[in-house]
Amino acid sequence: MSRAKPGQDEGSITAGSDFLQLDIADAPPGGRADWLAAQLRLAMSDGRLPVGSRLPATRVLAAELSVSRGVVTEAYQRLIEDGHVAGRGRGGTVVVAVPISVPEHTSTSLSTTDMFRSTPGNEIFDSYRSAPARYDLSPGVPDLAAFPRTAWLRAERAVFNSLEPSAFGYGDPRGTPAMRIAVANWLARTRGIRADPSEVLIVAGVAQALGLLAQVLRTDGITQVAVEDPGSLGVRQTLVNCGLETPPVPVDSAGLRVDSLVASGVDAVMMTPAHQFPTGVILDGERRRQLMRWGGLIIEDDYDAEHRYDRPPVPALRAMLAENVCYAGSVSKLLAPALRIGWLLVPSRYRDAAVAAKRNADLGNAALPQLVLAELMASGELERQLRFLRRRHIRRRDAMIAAVRTHLPCAVVHGAAAGLHLMITFDADFADVDLAGAALSRGVKVQPLSWHCQRPYRPGLIMGYAANPPSEIAEGVKLLGQVVRSH
Repeated sequence: MSRAKPGQDEGSITAGSDFLQLDIADAPPGGRADWLAAQLRLAMSDGRLPVGSRLPATRVLAAELSVSRGVVTEAYQRLIEDGHVAGRGRGGTVVVAVPISVPEHTSTSLSTTDMFRSTPGNEIFDSYRSAPARYDLSPGVPDLAAFPRTAWLRAERAVFNSLEPSAFGYGDPRGTPAMRIAVANWLARTRGIRADPSEVLIVAGVAQALGLLAQVLRTDGITQVAVEDPGSLGVRQTLVNCGLETPPVPVDSAGLRVDSLVASGVDAVMMTPAHQFPTGVILDGERRRQLMRWGGLIIEDDYDAEHRYDRPPVPALRAMLAENVCYAGSVSKLLAPALRIGWLLVPSRYRDAAVAAKRNADLGNAALPQLVLAELMASGELERQLRFLRRRHIRRRDAMIAAVRTHLPCAVVHGAAAGLHLMITFDADFADVDLAGAALSRGVKVQPLSWHCQRPYRPGLIMGYAANPPSEIAEGVKLLGQVVRSH
């Protein structure tokens, strides 16, 4: 019997697989799992592995490649986290979504040039979302692959098993009673807000909440709503499109500058106090006390309040100033934007007008998704989902921070303690819109900080980490580093 080891004689079989003609010799030392995951993604993108294809069993592919089973398992797990494949038990591991792939080196097209001009128009986010990118690091995008499908279907069955025929008709424009009760309980448990369910107005996300509020405030004679600077371009566009002026108020390390707000003379302000977008700072205690003394109307977008990692929770402004705060929140970042379910609480003097605006807009949100979400919230599944997401987001955030330190050592990281994105700034003299455009041409999608500034600010980028596995985050930031060095 021959005692020769594989590769020692002419009759030995080279480690390789008929499946996709994979040759483990092509993998870099210490990076076999990364290499295998990349090869599988490429095969999905170019059509060799269409949706519905079944991958080989991990034991089988490991034997064909002469690697440990752990290498294959790790590669498959990265694809599962990415939302490209799913484990189906005895049905094996199946391709469920094809990743978007773009050439790594493409010239900047006219559309990209238009997209990253210095004064983006109303269509900017439609163009931005539709632009293909190999590494999509867009801020504000949750982990869509983590949507709790099984729990949602279980809640759906529970709802339909007890649903009365009357539930299929037109309902209360404020929202279903079950949803308003669930939101009131959720806000009491997680945000310290005491609200009766009758005070809760169910809306189609924070964007609709802002549109409804704009109508109500204009009727009340308010034509200006101050906004944070830097602050969300999308929020600013929504308010402007609704006929309101948006004078900027600077933000520093303690949050919105209340002294500047007072000096502006406006009667209302739009804020993200729990996790300021995009800087990530928290409105500190002294600034909160200053707001109480100011006495104007506050529109509070409780942006990313649940997604905190390295700091204790901070109370919502609504919990302290109910009659001075219009409070808006949603499940878009916690579950999925596709649900289009959010909530709005307004001071009592505006409640009837807000309900009337909602009724005139659409007669109320679709009732059936509300009932399913209410069941999900009442059963505790939403809190379990939040705990799961926090663990996953921490790993992805840490991967992005590590990649920035390695590939962008000149950048300063902001807002790492909470949220779904990082802001990085540079002590340099260049246009961040040019940098973002060049990055997109290399297949990396990020947002320039200047989009979200009304006044001059140092150049920077805003990068989301929630929707990507650590390996793709690292690769995307590595490419971004190459773009920065070329600038």
